[in-house]
Amino acid sequence: MGYWTTRGLRGSTFESMINMSNEVYESKNLAIIQKIPTPITPINIDKGKNAITLGYFDKKSTVDYIGVVQGVPVAFDAKETNRKNLPLQNIHTHQMEFMEKFENQHGAAFFLVSFTLYDEIYLLPFAPLKKYWDEALAGGRKSIPYKDFEEIAIEVGSGKGVVVHYLEALRKYLEAK
Repeated sequence: MGYWTTRGLRGSTFESMINMSNEVYESKNLAIIQKIPTPITPINIDKGKNAITLGYFDKKSTVDYIGVVQGVPVAFDAKETNRKNLPLQNIHTHQMEFMEKFENQHGAAFFLVSFTLYDEIYLLPFAPLKKYWDEALAGGRKSIPYKDFEEIAIEVGSGKGVVVHYLEALRKYLEAK
């Protein structure tokens, strides 16, 4: 059983940026993307701050976001790292299983990865992630090096009133798919 503590808020700035981008996309009728809340059962609550200080996850969640972009179903998760790589331990088996099923139903599954060290964000499609995942399971490297992202992922920029303008990277991904 997984427990939630204040460490669970890691990446919340990145997710806030994605949430703002999703609001702009929805207001421009470009996409409807919803943040999927992780179900938590509280154990300790700080009543003065009206905050959960200890709790446990009711069940494994799927991904952070799910929705539709111009008729294309999308499911993605947001990951943030301050390292020179993306540790695969930050990705969970149930997420990989969900994303594989989602892709098999002709949806687009991917990760948005923020490298805070480089102030860069990438859209990492499921297929190259799966390759690294399978290699790690077979005893290989347990992370994806930052330098590999230039080849296997699509850099996400900003612009057009969007903080994390991932729809342009998604378009490139879908064209290549």
